[in-house]
Amino acid sequence: MRSIPVVSVVVASWFGLVACGGKSAPPPAGPPVADERVAGEGEDAVKEEGVAPSARPPLAEARPETDTLHGVTVGDPYRWLEGETAEVKAWSDAQDTHARALLDNLPGLAAIAGEVRAYFTAPITRYGGFQVASGKVFAWRKQPDKEQRELVVMASPDKAAEATLVLDPAAGGDTTRYFDWFVPSPDGTKVAVSLSTGGSEAGSLHVLDLAGKVLEPVIADVQYGTGGGDVAWTPDGKGFYYTRYPRPGEKPEQERAFWIEVWSHQLGTPLEKDRYELGKDMPKIAQYRLDVDARGRVLAAVQKGDGGEFQHYLKDAKGWRRLADWDDEIVSMQFGPGGDLWLVSRKGAPRGKVLRMPATGKLAAAKVVVPEGADALVTNFYEKEAAVFTRDRVFLTYQLGGPNTIRAFTHAGKPAKSPVLPAVSSSFLVDDALGGDMFVWSESYVVPGAWYRLAPATGALTKIDAVSPAPPVSLDDYEVHRELATSKDGTEVPVNIIWKKGAPRDGSVPCVVTGYGGYGVNLSPGFAGAAFPLLSRGVCMVIANLRGGGEFGEAWHEAGMLTKKQNVFDDFAAVLDHLHAQQYTSPAKTVIMGGSNGGLLMGAMLTQHPDKMKAVVSQVGIYDMLRVELSPNGLFNTTEFGTVKDQGQFKALYAYSPYHRVVNAERMTFPATLMTTGANDPRVSPWQSRKMVAAMQAAQGGDAPILLRTSQTSGHGQGMAMTERIGQVAHVDAFILWQLGVDVR
Repeated sequence: MRSIPVVSVVVASWFGLVACGGKSAPPPAGPPVADERVAGEGEDAVKEEGVAPSARPPLAEARPETDTLHGVTVGDPYRWLEGETAEVKAWSDAQDTHARALLDNLPGLAAIAGEVRAYFTAPITRYGGFQVASGKVFAWRKQPDKEQRELVVMASPDKAAEATLVLDPAAGGDTTRYFDWFVPSPDGTKVAVSLSTGGSEAGSLHVLDLAGKVLEPVIADVQYGTGGGDVAWTPDGKGFYYTRYPRPGEKPEQERAFWIEVWSHQLGTPLEKDRYELGKDMPKIAQYRLDVDARGRVLAAVQKGDGGEFQHYLKDAKGWRRLADWDDEIVSMQFGPGGDLWLVSRKGAPRGKVLRMPATGKLAAAKVVVPEGADALVTNFYEKEAAVFTRDRVFLTYQLGGPNTIRAFTHAGKPAKSPVLPAVSSSFLVDDALGGDMFVWSESYVVPGAWYRLAPATGALTKIDAVSPAPPVSLDDYEVHRELATSKDGTEVPVNIIWKKGAPRDGSVPCVVTGYGGYGVNLSPGFAGAAFPLLSRGVCMVIANLRGGGEFGEAWHEAGMLTKKQNVFDDFAAVLDHLHAQQYTSPAKTVIMGGSNGGLLMGAMLTQHPDKMKAVVSQVGIYDMLRVELSPNGLFNTTEFGTVKDQGQFKALYAYSPYHRVVNAERMTFPATLMTTGANDPRVSPWQSRKMVAAMQAAQGGDAPILLRTSQTSGHGQGMAMTERIGQVAHVDAFILWQLGVDVR
């Protein structure tokens, strides 16, 4: 799952809900598909409402298996679908054929696919992931005719048109090849790139010169979708530190997605000479982020799984030493000006405070610079830009319950001139920019994102037009209503409603509602232009900021994790009730959608509140909460969800586990459901969707379709080729409009 999960392939595409940093999941600038027509008609075809005939779904055979956990007998009749046998593949392929046969014949699909394709292949070039090294700016570039992002280098963002291509990962013909992340050397002459294929997130490290030539032997197994990966160059650019997963033979095959270590490599030496640095005594589910300063000191941040517990280590001339332990609640540690270390702590401050500590000292010597405030300080394990420390300023990103803002302070903690940013928006800060300035990305749901140059001394923002192309659609006719829904226990939950100006408030407007609620992830505003095929046909879009996220700090996160996970589902149900009570829409006009942990949310709604919506779209979701920890990434997630080994956590997991709520019921009436998965998903195993669909199809007491669409060339969403993504977005949009009864013309 990771700290920056893909919320949903389509949701991330619609709202830009994926971070823009160099070491993050691909940004929304890449989606799209082709007309993947699949003939699926069979002799026993049935007529769907307004849809061409398609074969009946191949029901899975129930093969009873049971486990006894804490004295409770648990049934699992579709466990056989966890395998990767020929029998399982045949069933999965038949489900996919059935789903695509129906989806390919939905009303107006060709028109919708054309609009989706037009948006993502519009003649504009997008840029992001800026990293500055020795006067050069490295970035990703997404061109409309390319399947994947490219890596480029430029003199400055203002001269993006003169950028030089370093790497087109798909140039060799494999359109599923992409880079997970990249890090330039300090002298700007080389760049380290993690390359993966097919959405696997199984990255190998390539050291390239600026012409794309591979300079060093490729280092395998530096990145996986379980614990991620990282690299940090030495100041002279002659070596680097990197994350290393076990090689074949070092651990049993099923253990090779764990036990990450930190190693170092010197350029020009064989890989056999690489040196072990850190990690042998770490937990099995440890993850790392690395940084090196100009003095050659190394910082290693270590997270235990995905639950937000951290250790921090420093290597200097005396070797490695631990600066902060798990219970110290230091969630971020960075090098700063003057050689000191700058920390973000949650110790006694669940919304976060900033400390400054001499690198030669101990944690007890750290002094508070910016105390905890009324708003939550954003921290992110995989991106340091939420807190940036310059020569004379501290820039901090604060959550405002979904939207965020950037505030500036002096080194003494006094408020300084801050950039003026739009309300109900989100911003992303990049440090180390040219000439002492910084880069800021800012966008809202209805205002397109743009890059700005920030002058630290004055807080002034200047738009960088060369890397801020206007999108192909305008949302000037839409507004954002931000309201509060009251959850079951009285908690107020923010609701963001993208509403057509002047639309009637009589319950007749169709709406798509999404949420996430996990891992302390903030659902911040992103431009909704990619949802224009829906918006332009009168559909309103709603984003809920549920507990389990980080929108109001760690307390908000903790209120929706482990044994309190049910709060997330109660929050989302309350959001739906609010929308219906306020007559924005009605149950018959509501579609809900989510992905990954948000797919679990969809499963909970399907099994707890199936009457609150007309249809459900659930992507790469988690549904069997009792066996998820048996998959590699699932073990990392036990710090967020809990484990069946703990009796109290087992009780909570079993109570809401969507798959088990279905198999424990004889018949249920489900709304129309479209589930999607990727065959190469390293974060949520495809068998989660297979088992849930099998159980739902067997228990379905109504007539609504239950579909499983599987992509053979992608995983959790990262690195999905543009053509494949366009097709998936088009299928989802068409399915939603069909279920909402919207005339597609």
